[in-house]
Amino acid sequence: MIDASDKMTRLMTRRGFVIAGGAAAAMIAFRLRYEVESVAAKNSAPKDVKIVKFSDGGQRQDVATLPLVVKTEAEWRQQLSPIAFEVTRHAGTERAYSGEYWNLHDKGLYRCICCDTALFSSDTKFESGTGWPSFWQPIAKENVHEGGDLSLGMMRTAVSCRLCEAHLGHVFDDGPKPTGLRYCMNSVALRFVKSA
Repeated sequence: MIDASDKMTRLMTRRGFVIAGGAAAAMIAFRLRYEVESVAAKNSAPKDVKIVKFSDGGQRQDVATLPLVVKTEAEWRQQLSPIAFEVTRHAGTERAYSGEYWNLHDKGLYRCICCDTALFSSDTKFESGTGWPSFWQPIAKENVHEGGDLSLGMMRTAVSCRLCEAHLGHVFDDGPKPTGLRYCMNSVALRFVKSA
């Protein structure tokens, strides 16, 4: 015979299962909608983009209008290491404290590993304690794109290269002055050029 407490436990278990299942289905539907919108936005993106060019010494040069860099997955795989491919082309993340630039303190410029666009200067790099290279601003706002990312079930702001759409990392609002921002980047998405 089933007593009242067993019946209540079964009811709670079923109710919890239904609620959890409904929440999971809603999250999947929301993520699919976001991915469809992202693909549509990419397909409607302009074919030419404006970026600011910089010398390897960090001197600002001209604003250039260039065609968006588009390659096949096979071409990207040939150009990039497996981890750089996963991070830049599939929005992956390298493990904290595993990248070569998280603890680099040399003066220089950080360029996109995929297309060589100047992205960050060592002048704005700071020690965030996160295990990823962190900057309080990009070298030129025109050179990066910021967009919504719901991949972990919460809203974050993803940062990508404007010229080739390589995923670089995310930006958070817990950085130092003067911007209060923390551009938390993946080392494998960057190529460092040391100042002469």
